Amino acid sequence: MTVPEFRDQVLAWYAVNRRSFPWRETRDPWAVLVSEGMLQQTQTIRVVPKYEVFLAAFPDPAALAAAPAADLLRLWSGLGYNRRALALKAAATEIVSRFGGVLPDDEDHLLSLPGVGPYTARAVLAFAFDRPVVLIETNIRAVFIHEFFPGREGVRDGELEPLVREALDRRDPRNWYYALMDYGVMLKASLPNPGRRSAHHARQSPFADSHRRVRGAILKALGPEAEGLQASELAAAIPFARERVEKALGELLSEGFVAERGGTYLLSDSKEIRPARAERRSTSRNARSHPE
Repeated sequence: MTVPEFRDQVLAWYAVNRRSFPWRETRDPWAVLVSEGMLQQTQTIRVVPKYEVFLAAFPDPAALAAAPAADLLRLWSGLGYNRRALALKAAATEIVSRFGGVLPDDEDHLLSLPGVGPYTARAVLAFAFDRPVVLIETNIRAVFIHEFFPGREGVRDGELEPLVREALDRRDPRNWYYALMDYGVMLKASLPNPGRRSAHHARQSPFADSHRRVRGAILKALGPEAEGLQASELAAAIPFARERVEKALGELLSEGFVAERGGTYLLSDSKEIRPARAERRSTSRNARSHPE
């Protein structure tokens, strides 16, 4: 199959099977950045009910930068990976202080924001500014592997990038990438996931008994309505082994999610929480790896 034939095939399929999401109906760079933060490693179905509620509370970077962390975590609850929420807040603070509250339309400036890696920066450029950048995420990766590397294992993104660049619809990169993503979701639902043949494929650990679920349960127990709990009360309230609760609690304390006052633990009310250093600038090409 030639690249022009491939493009025509994808666009013809998309014309009939296009999916609709609220973040696809906006070109507001802040709304696009919020959606990308929420969609990282999170199922789309879990993001939809949170997205508009979140933007109603924090319609621009200034609103999030000024908000207490507890308010942010309350609205983020259910999405998991709370470090992403703190990274988004840290980015909002810098957007206000360095860019006058307006997201920059330059890749290097976007990459300088906390928690923004290459994929997220380029997603903002493509979906908010219609820039013809090379964009690879899990569904796009699956499409190109399926169509151009049949039967191959260990396909690297470096092999995909020239094809993604050649196939790019430079007149409408925004809808082209939406078409690729939807086409990839279809392939993954109807075939063995082609993305598993990528050299960058990493299977997520099940959430049900994961460490991040312990962390999320602690934050939920210490929600804004709670008056604080002692460690023993917290361990008794959460259906996980005490040592796991204590380990997660220690992490949340060190990261600033939780505060300790006289032996009682509660959500931090700091406006200056920062994500852990390793989280401040994601560089993973597979960052947006949510299952659909």
